[in-house]
Amino acid sequence: MDERAAGPRASVEAVFREERGRLLAALVHRFGDLDLAEDVASEAIEAALTHWPVDGVPARPGAWLLTTARRRAVDRLRRDQAYAARLAILAAEADRSGPAAPVDDDGGLPDERLRLFFTCAHPALPAADRGALILRYLAGLTTSQVARAFLVPTPTVAQRLVRAKKKISDARIPFRVPEPHELPARLPGVLQAVYSIFTEGYAASAGPQLQRLDLAEEAIRLARLLRRLLPDEREVAGLLGLLLLVHARRDARVGPAGELVLLRDQDRDRWDRAMIDEGRDLVLAALGGPPGPYGVQAAIAALHDEAADEESTDWAQVVALYDVLLALTPSPVVALNRAAAVAMRDGPAAGLALLDELAGEPRLRAHHPYPAARADLLHRLHRLDEAATAYRRALDLAGTEPERAHLRRRLAEVEAAGD
Repeated sequence: MDERAAGPRASVEAVFREERGRLLAALVHRFGDLDLAEDVASEAIEAALTHWPVDGVPARPGAWLLTTARRRAVDRLRRDQAYAARLAILAAEADRSGPAAPVDDDGGLPDERLRLFFTCAHPALPAADRGALILRYLAGLTTSQVARAFLVPTPTVAQRLVRAKKKISDARIPFRVPEPHELPARLPGVLQAVYSIFTEGYAASAGPQLQRLDLAEEAIRLARLLRRLLPDEREVAGLLGLLLLVHARRDARVGPAGELVLLRDQDRDRWDRAMIDEGRDLVLAALGGPPGPYGVQAAIAALHDEAADEESTDWAQVVALYDVLLALTPSPVVALNRAAAVAMRDGPAAGLALLDELAGEPRLRAHHPYPAARADLLHRLHRLDEAATAYRRALDLAGTEPERAHLRRRLAEVEAAGD
C-alpha cells in the first residue's frame, strides 16, 4: 500500500473500531438479521476504502457507513425474495415488540448498542453462547479474542457463534428491547460482556501494545449507561467501580517505550485520583447488602489503590476478599489471583503450594499469567532452573510484545543468576 492510501485506510479502521457496535446494532434493528448486518457493514467498510482516499473522509463518517450499509442490505434483499420474506417476518415481530427509541424520562435504554446487548442476552440462549455472541458481534472482538476472554480454544468459540445465530433464527428470537421486568434476569450476561470488553482493553490478547484504551473506555461508557439505567442494582455499581479503580492506573502501567510496568513498580503519583475517588464511592454502594462478585473485586482493587506501595497493602484483607469471591464464583482464575495474594501475605512458598494445586486446571494451561506467577515465586525461592522453565512456558503463551519483552528480561535475569 502506498503512503497516500495508508492515511485514509487508517482513518477507516479508526472509524470502524469506534462505530462498529453502533453500526451493527442499527442494522440488526432495521433488518433483524445478524449475518446480513455483519456482511453489509463489511461491504460499507470496503466502499469507504475505495471512496475516502479520493473524496476525503466525510464529516460524519459513522452516518456515511450506516447509509452505505443500509443501501447494500436493501439491494441484497431485492435480489433474494425468499430471504426478504423471512426477514419481513422477523421485522414484523420486532415492530410488535416496540421500536427502538432514544433514552427518555420513562427509563428506556439509553443506547441502541446497549439495547442489543440485552437482546443477545436472551435466556433462550446458553450462557456461553450469549457471551460469545455479544463479544464477537457487538463489542467487535475477534473470535480469538473472545476465546481468550473465556479461556477456551478458538474453534470452540466459533462453534458457539454458529449455534447462537442458528438458535436466534430457528426460534425466531426477536431483536427487541426487553421489558423492564426482564432486565434483571439478563443483567449478569451483560455485565460479563462489558467486563470482558474491559479485560481485553486492560490487557490486549495480542499485538504490539499492552493496552487497548479504546476498548477499556468503551466498557466504562457502557457501565455508566447501565448505572443510569439500573441505579439500584448493586452489581452495576460494583462493575463500574471496578473498571474505574483499575483504569485509574492506566498511565503508570506502561513505561516511556510502551514496556510493561508491574503494579509494585508503578509510580502511584500517576494514578488518576479523581477516578479512584469515584470508584471508592461506588464500592460503598455495591457493598451495601449481600456481596456480589463485581462489588468484591472492586473492593480488592480499592485496597490496591489506597495503599502507598506494595508492602503496605492490606494483604490479609485482600486474601479475605478473595475467599469471599471464590465462594461466590469458583474459578481457577480467581484461585490463581488468591494464590498470588497469599504469597504476599504468607511468603512465596505458601503461594507456590496453592499454584501447584491448580496445575491440572485445563483453563489455566493456555493462560500465560499462571506460569508467569509460578516463575516469579520460584525465582523468589531461588529455584532458578524451575523458574527459567516456567518463564519459557509463559513466554510461549504471552500474546503482546510488552508482555513478551518483560518475560524475556525476567528469563535473562534467572539465567544470568544461575550461571
